[in-house]
Amino acid sequence: MAVIQASSSDIDMLARLVRAEAEGEGEIGMLTAGNVMVNRVRVACSDFENINTIPRMAFQSPGGFEAVQKGYFYQRAREKERRLARRLVNGERTNPAEYALWFFRPEGPCPPDWWGQTNTGRYKSHCFYQPIQAECNEIFSTY
Repeated sequence: MAVIQASSSDIDMLARLVRAEAEGEGEIGMLTAGNVMVNRVRVACSDFENINTIPRMAFQSPGGFEAVQKGYFYQRAREKERRLARRLVNGERTNPAEYALWFFRPEGPCPPDWWGQTNTGRYKSHCFYQPIQAECNEIFSTY
């Protein structure tokens, strides 16, 4: 069962964004980055109160994704990433990003918090951050 609504063009968009943000980190890296993307659509808290569709998430400004701003996003969706996008839309969660709303690639180690958000771990180059529960309780809900 889908945790967010997604048309076939939304799946393509999510697939392109997942690829652009984390292709070099393999399937798990793309799934962890994709968890953040789906979480931003799924919840209405923090910077994402009005980000309730995949296009709104992909093109959010400020606070959006570097790949959209720098052009990596504008490549065609491949079937491999479409399959990952469908898994994400259907609720697959991957540690350490199950409840994360942010990720970034620092030069060195992951800071323990980032703009008041708690570090949940690192996968390859990306550090993942989730909100504190009091600020976004709905991120921690089960599907």
